[in-house]
Amino acid sequence: MKYIHLTLGALCVVLGFIGVFLPVMPTTIFLILAAFFFTKGSPRLRAWLLNHGHFGPSIRAWEETGAIPRRIKVLSITMMLSSFIPTLLLRVPPMYLGLQAVLIGIGALYILTRPDA
Repeated sequence: MKYIHLTLGALCVVLGFIGVFLPVMPTTIFLILAAFFFTKGSPRLRAWLLNHGHFGPSIRAWEETGAIPRRIKVLSITMMLSSFIPTLLLRVPPMYLGLQAVLIGIGALYILTRPDA
């Protein structure tokens, strides 16, 4: 199990790194998952993530209180709404528009109900 956790943690770090450069990929959630997997896979890598100057505070805030910084909340909701505009412009069938709207609404509601970091 240790190697499975280590592999999943490493995969999440890679996905998080990709997310730094691609605006459509989240970064922090993958690093939070990596910290979770490293709990059992590699305590040393977990400590490195938690002590990282840029990502560590967000991971610790999430683990301690489930908090999301207000700036990230605004950015997340803005990106969600921005992703809805192309589907409107492309005249996607109403069923898919509705499904996307519901899923965006659920995600936005979850984000907005988390405490501010």
